[in-house]
Parts: sequence; structure tokens; C-alpha cells
Amino acid sequence: MSQNVAFIGLGIMGLPMAKNLLNAGFQFTGYNRSPDKGERLVAAGGNSANTVAEAVQDADIIITMVPDSPDVEAIVNGDGGVFAHAKPGAIWIDNSSIRPDVSVRLARLAREAGIRPLDAPVSGGEQGAINATLSIMVGGEPTDFEAARPVLEAVGQTIVLVGPAGSGQTVKAANQLIVAANIQALSEAVVFLEAYGVDTDAALTVLGGGLAGSKVLEQKGQKILDREFAPGFRLSLHHKDMGIVTSAAHEANVNLPLGALVAQLVGSTVASGDGDLDHSGLFRGVERLSGKGQ
Repeated sequence: MSQNVAFIGLGIMGLPMAKNLLNAGFQFTGYNRSPDKGERLVAAGGNSANTVAEAVQDADIIITMVPDSPDVEAIVNGDGGVFAHAKPGAIWIDNSSIRPDVSVRLARLAREAGIRPLDAPVSGGEQGAINATLSIMVGGEPTDFEAARPVLEAVGQTIVLVGPAGSGQTVKAANQLIVAANIQALSEAVVFLEAYGVDTDAALTVLGGGLAGSKVLEQKGQKILDREFAPGFRLSLHHKDMGIVTSAAHEANVNLPLGALVAQLVGSTVASGDGDLDHSGLFRGVERLSGKGQ
């Protein structure tokens, strides 16, 4: 590929996404605040920059994949940021999950700097990032979306333009609401089944074949049964995302009673010390409520 890509944020999701871009043949430079992750990218055949400015100066496509709104703002703003050092006409794809209002404001600043912004949060977790099967919900201008499509197709499978700037983040917030509610329901179902001594492997198999079946049951059911909560997507990040959901709902004067309850349950599980677990670790909170588990 002739396009130069800069990728900022080489964490659980970012590093495998970066590797998929390398495998697709893009000319590539990565940057991460922790140098060891940059070294892993170099070992995979990429280049690692020492600063954001160095990473983006020759890039046609700039991707950011960091945890939260303040992290994105810190990367793009200021004398050493993306907006100050990217070349005019570069496309900035923010794969982070941040507040929609922040995304809209940063898109406006990007355009003022001559940069073409797309908010493009992803869903599919670590495995989706590894397999390049992520679902990507994109907000921005149609012409910019089409120009960025080859890059997006190298890391994702379901890629949809959902509206103007900020729309991708709004859809991602809805995604996180649905996922958290599903994990909570699955966790409660497993605690319920175990209380009656049911063969839970068999139970989840038959449930998965009916209307109760879902991607959450498919991907998280066995992790819950095995009590294996190594992070693919950390509960602490889902807690952050549920805060985005409830805040955005309040701004829109929309009532989300189930969303508010699930947000509190996620927050309670994080407050109990489980924030670094996979979000399927929400099961531990359900166990505690029933006087079981740790």
C-alpha cells in the first residue's frame, strides 16, 4: 500500500490492529508512551517513533487508539500533538471510545487544522482485533470515509458510516450498553443454573441455539464457567463507557432505566477491585450479591 499510516496507542487492541495493517502492506510507524510496546511493533516489522510529532509528520492516515477522552485530547492538541504536526489533508481516524461531544469538538478543531477527522470506535474485543473482524462504526464525511476504507478494511469486517462527526461514538455507547446488559444477564443466568446443579455447559449450548443466543454468550459464556477473566476488554474501560452512556443520555433527556442500573452494577464490580479483569468478570459481582464467590 502506498499510504503511510501512523498508529498511536499500542495496547491490548492497538497492537494487534497495527500488526494487521502491517500484514496488509501499509507503510507504518507506531507510537506508544510505553517503549516496550513500540519494541513489539518493531519486532513485527514496523517502525516505532519516539514522539507523536515524529510518528505523524509524514502520515497520510493517523490512527489513535487510547483509553479515554483526556488521552485523545492530550495526543491531538498542543505543540507536540497531531494537529500541530500532521500534514494538511491527512485523515485522522480515532478508534478510541470517547464522549460524543468531545469527538464533535475535536473534529471541528481537526478541520480547522486542515485534517480530515473520522470517529471510528470498534467492537469485538481483543480477539476481534487479532482476527481483523472488528465491527467499526464511523462518524464523519462520506468522502473521508471512502478514502479511509482500505485501512479500515485491514482491521475490521463490519464497517459502516453511521452519520456525521460524533455519530460513531454515539453508536459505540449504545453498543456498550447492550453488551454490558447482556453480560449481566448471562452472569445472573449462570449463578441461577449453578444454584440448581444444572449441567451448565449443556445449558449454555442449548440456550445458545435459541433466542437467548448471542455473541456475548458465544464469546463470554465459557470464560464465566471457567472463572477465567484475563482481560480482552477491561471492566474499568467498560465502566468508563457506561459513564459515557449515562451522561449522553442525560444530555439528550433520554431515560435509560436498565442502562442506569447496569452502570451501577459495573461500577460496583470495579469498586470491589475487579477493574483489571475482563468485562465478563461482571459475573463476580453477581456472585457476591448472592453471597457466593470471593
